[in-house]
Amino acid sequence: MPSTASAPVATTPGCCPLDHGTFLDAPAARSCAIHQPNLLPRLSTLAKLYAADVWVILDDVQFARRDYQHRARLAVLDHPEQHQWLSLETHLPYGRATLIRDARLADPARAARRLSQLPAQHYQLSDYWPLLQAVLEPAVHAVTETGRTAAAAEATTRALLNLLRWHGSIVRSGDLSASSDRSMRLADLTAAVNAGTYLCGTGGLRYLDHGPFEERQLNICAFRPPSASEKLWTAASKVSALWALAAYGPTVVAAAFNDLLAET
Repeated sequence: MPSTASAPVATTPGCCPLDHGTFLDAPAARSCAIHQPNLLPRLSTLAKLYAADVWVILDDVQFARRDYQHRARLAVLDHPEQHQWLSLETHLPYGRATLIRDARLADPARAARRLSQLPAQHYQLSDYWPLLQAVLEPAVHAVTETGRTAAAAEATTRALLNLLRWHGSIVRSGDLSASSDRSMRLADLTAAVNAGTYLCGTGGLRYLDHGPFEERQLNICAFRPPSASEKLWTAASKVSALWALAAYGPTVVAAAFNDLLAET
């Protein structure tokens, strides 16, 4: 039975302070986000990663085709309510049991072309497109160099975080020791990177057992981006953050993310 006790939970958007040091410094102040690698992540996902000091890439769980490791919705620049899927065809060598880190691109050359061409088709009229194109170029190369879906997704997320001048750390869950139980695993990973706070999305709160966090004296921060779907937050939980970056520019997006952190 899930524990009925509750670890401390903050519900203010962007509730965790930034402290981009080594894992040995100020663990109580350090926050971590644990999230699967997403291709050109949604704005809500990118905001959560930006708010964290450490991103633990959850790469040793089963690949799910309904998720976002291999696909992203690209919104039309002037009509964000319209969107198109950008999907990278993925082969699962072990069937449904394939872990995210083991998923392979079916045709890396074709995937690289799609990752290069579809964003250009959607956003080349943006004043910010030359900058976006430049930061995405290494991600396009990662597609052909690795042939791995997770590597491509990670590279696109790194590119967008770098564009926003995020200075956090990135580790992979497969390199850390953790329980197989869902909530215990998250608590173990939080402790493994010496973080004192786990940033939890609204979806994760529905199943999270607070007990393992209490046992390790860890905090839980319920990360909630603005609920009002307007301006750059339009369809933030649905479409790739590329739309907001192309429509408003990296400076405005970074300022919006920092405003979330300042609301504490």
